Amino acid sequence: MIGEDGYFGEGVARRWDDASSDMFLPGIVDTAVDVLADLAAGGTALELGIGTGRIALPLAQRGVKVRGIDLSRAMVARLHAKPGGNAIDVTIGDFSTTRVPDTFSLVYSVFNTITNLRTQEAQVACFRNVAAHLAPGGRFVVEVEVPEVRKLPAGHKIVPLYTSPTQWAFDVYDFATQSLTSNYVEVNNGRGEYQSIPFRYVWPSELDLMAQLAGLRLWNRWGGWTRHAFTHESTKHVSVYEKPEF
Repeated sequence: MIGEDGYFGEGVARRWDDASSDMFLPGIVDTAVDVLADLAAGGTALELGIGTGRIALPLAQRGVKVRGIDLSRAMVARLHAKPGGNAIDVTIGDFSTTRVPDTFSLVYSVFNTITNLRTQEAQVACFRNVAAHLAPGGRFVVEVEVPEVRKLPAGHKIVPLYTSPTQWAFDVYDFATQSLTSNYVEVNNGRGEYQSIPFRYVWPSELDLMAQLAGLRLWNRWGGWTRHAFTHESTKHVSVYEKPEF
């Protein structure tokens, strides 16, 4: 049964900051924070799905005032327990619709967070919510993977993620609904645990149309946080949308 924290309750939260995960490598975090601090340009920032503060805390240490929206109380509790975490104001709620009273020079959604919104309607609503929070000239940054459907032979729908003697993970794609589930199996002391988390994958061009519907325009798109070119071989993208000045 899914609780008030959605799919990111205590069971996920207590493992989220596992230092072995690639997303926590210092070079990756530092590079992302460099880009976001540059785009904030001395203004304030709002993170959608702020979680345990992987990006928000180091960004705040760069002098950027950060606020957050997140559905998971369990994740936010871990953020607030970290040094400097209590200084970051977080509103609990669905980031596609939840409003906070300020406007921002930067809103950002990293590490595929936008795919937690599992319908196209919710993703469109997210862009409109972002536009309402952005000051004129402000920017919205989205980091998300390119759907890995090219890895699938005809008639197949499962993409392996990783395997080890005690851990297995795989994605299952549904092309009819543009949905996928990420599935995790772990064995500890002879006991197995299984978790399945649903997402909605989204294409770069689809995000661009959502932005247009919200009155935003594509400012730049890179193949990653190092700002290298996005190509047909890119496995993810960092897209930056801008709210016009007038």
